[in-house]
Amino acid sequence: MGIFSSIRNAIFGDDDAPAAPAAPAAPAMPTTAPGTAVPGAAPVGAKQPVDVDAVLSAKAAAKAEQLNYRGSIVDLMKALDMDASYANRKELADELGIAGYEGTADQNIALHKAVMKELAANGGKVPAEL
Repeated sequence: MGIFSSIRNAIFGDDDAPAAPAAPAAPAMPTTAPGTAVPGAAPVGAKQPVDVDAVLSAKAAAKAEQLNYRGSIVDLMKALDMDASYANRKELADELGIAGYEGTADQNIALHKAVMKELAANGGKVPAEL
């Protein structure tokens, strides 16, 4: 499993874990014919987007040190109890297609943005400011 997969699983939950019970649904609207889907209704069993900011906020709040997970890839990884070493960040950059990663401040910002973009692409609800 790669570094990004570890980040995704730490935020979204383990892929192998059973799904959380769904919230009670609103009364269903009748369909026009048996087996016809209700317009605008989500498919049964569809996963809801994970609020990435809320998960990271809760994880960061549980740490003894103040973590800026919203702008720092190092702090984001620390909030998830991950090794934020240069080697792991370089591996993450390679996974996400960031060539020539050397760990500069600008590259760390780009890596953070790439992680957020990838989380959004994988079903995460990521605020625009992240």
